Amino acid sequence: MVNIYEAGPFEGRIEQWPVLATSGALEVRLAETELEIEQAQRLRYAVFYDEMAAIPSPQMRDSGRDFDKYDDVCDHLLVVDRDAHDEDGQPMVVGTYRLIREKDAAKVGGFYTSSEYDLLPMISGLPKGTKYLELGRSCVLKSYRNRPGTMQLLWKGLMAYVARFDIDVMFGCASIPGIDPNEMALPLSYLHHSCAMPVELCVKARPELYVPMNVIPADQIDEREGIRSLPAMLKGYVRAGCRIGDGAVVDRQFATTDVFIYFPVSGLDPRYKSRFGLVK
Repeated sequence: MVNIYEAGPFEGRIEQWPVLATSGALEVRLAETELEIEQAQRLRYAVFYDEMAAIPSPQMRDSGRDFDKYDDVCDHLLVVDRDAHDEDGQPMVVGTYRLIREKDAAKVGGFYTSSEYDLLPMISGLPKGTKYLELGRSCVLKSYRNRPGTMQLLWKGLMAYVARFDIDVMFGCASIPGIDPNEMALPLSYLHHSCAMPVELCVKARPELYVPMNVIPADQIDEREGIRSLPAMLKGYVRAGCRIGDGAVVDRQFATTDVFIYFPVSGLDPRYKSRFGLVK
């Protein structure tokens, strides 16, 4: 039985969440201690700043961790390798997701995604009482990305979380490496033409950040080439049934170009529901 508690430094988080799934020495579960959250933040730093081209603040550089105000209110989903240990002798965190529910986002002024996109059309267009989950800061240690089970465990953990909290809609920003939209004309145009959100709900990039995605005409795009041009995480989202908002946003801190992903749980591809055990 999952135990929810509302006091102490993990207010509103899940205590004693069981291991959700395993694959060999790998297991997926939620962070339960500050040390485990710091492990997730160090992993994010290693991927986003050391491996990729993100620009850390002086405080991040000094600590070797990626962090912001949302880390204090979110849940951190972890993939842990029980057979590998970090420099502190702890089982190594090799994959992570940051999960933020609406009640927790409200504690820090709203969702992270609202800094890039106007969420009002989605929130006002869906029925009152819709339960939202923001996905963010997803990453996997480079040496584990092609290892069988790592991404699958992250997805299984995510689906268990969705089922536990009766989530209706997942959303967030998905990133394409690079800050020159001209160099990603194919993936942006493919997403624009093939995966657009319903018009009545369509989330749009903030005007001062808006980058057009309709670069290549639809009749000039080969669907197989379009999906092949997407990063692995975004490709998985599309195959599972996500839709895309209007306009991209260049994130210079992280050296990426972001798109808005809209993921109604009811629209999840049945194959994914079965594969990852979503019973909703």
